[in-house]
Amino acid sequence: MREGYEGTGPGAITPDGCAVELYARLPVYDEPDIIASAVPAGAHILELGCGVGRVTHALLERGFTVTAVDESAEMLERVRGARTVRGAIETLDLGERFDVVMLGSFLVHAGDAEVRRGMLEVCRSHVADGGCVLIQREGEDYHTDLPRERVDPSGFTVRMLSAEPVGDGVNSVRAEYEFPDAVWTQTFLARPLGKEQFEEALAEAGLVVDAYLTEDRVWVRAVPAVPAGT
Repeated sequence: MREGYEGTGPGAITPDGCAVELYARLPVYDEPDIIASAVPAGAHILELGCGVGRVTHALLERGFTVTAVDESAEMLERVRGARTVRGAIETLDLGERFDVVMLGSFLVHAGDAEVRRGMLEVCRSHVADGGCVLIQREGEDYHTDLPRERVDPSGFTVRMLSAEPVGDGVNSVRAEYEFPDAVWTQTFLARPLGKEQFEEALAEAGLVVDAYLTEDRVWVRAVPAVPAGT
């Protein structure tokens, strides 16, 4: 387990505290629709941090080709229909470029600034000229007004219990997922990034915002600031 990360509950737990069985149960929301409306039909998508394929499978159903990357073998075992690659996102080097590179699951908020920088540089180095990078950010109130809970229509409750500062602008976040037959918790490190900080992080990696795709600015389409190789 990585320092600062922890997970509890039935089944395998990944090094960053994610429970494989939990993520296999979580429903798909509007992510595939947001993605499909922001990229060309049939695009080849490099999905960084695919997990069990919750979004992967929905994208495949919409006619996209997906190369799915995750560091957890247990997560990748659940992915069907996509090419899978096991490895750390921040050091990935496939020697290929893709129409779309996607960094979801709030990974851009990685507590380790070097890891975040590496992830964004991987996004930049793997996106084709004329392509785009899709990034999922935390909501503006993600670390505030805690604890709070939401009852999902599919029948489970998610609680954001706390977000405690641990230094260098990083919070230790604790979440709980309660199902009728099981409970999982996850503790992880996350760095809040306002709009300006987020755009500065993109610029460091040679990316620039093309559009905020949702009113809450959670989903973002970025493009290379300059074509690769120039």
